[in-house]
Amino acid sequence: MTIRFEGPAVLVADIDASRTFYADILAQEILADHGPHVAFAGGFSIWQADHAITIIHPGTAKPPARLGHDNFELYFESHDLDGDFQRVTAHWEALIHPIEEAPWGQRAFRLHDPDGHVVEVGEPLTVLVRRLMDQGLTATQISERTSIPADAVAAMASAAADDTTP
Repeated sequence: MTIRFEGPAVLVADIDASRTFYADILAQEILADHGPHVAFAGGFSIWQADHAITIIHPGTAKPPARLGHDNFELYFESHDLDGDFQRVTAHWEALIHPIEEAPWGQRAFRLHDPDGHVVEVGEPLTVLVRRLMDQGLTATQISERTSIPADAVAAMASAAADDTTP
């Protein structure tokens, strides 16, 4: 399986100021606004640093004193998360955490690159939707659980049924 780069998630000190900058000043289209996390059409997102730290490094009370170290995350996806976790960790020791399920249900693991940047490898949202449907959740329940709009859940469910991406 190939791990495919999906885009950076940039941690920010003030989500409102950053959202205004990217959306209003740079005219970037917002694809999804989940409050502490905003995704843009350009393939990047911003994430409120104090919220992100509680997920990336559970038990840490606040973000580092300066941004730019251990708070910039490069995000990749894998259709074979368990297999890729085994392969990656057999060759790389700088693991932040093994595969874990995030509050919205998506499974992922994180590690540091050679420079200390955070790298996340997660399951694609189509895989998440398929997994939750296999657990018996309805599209509405999946939408409520994940904050993915119901029409997008339906489209992903359909795509997941046809998905043969390695």
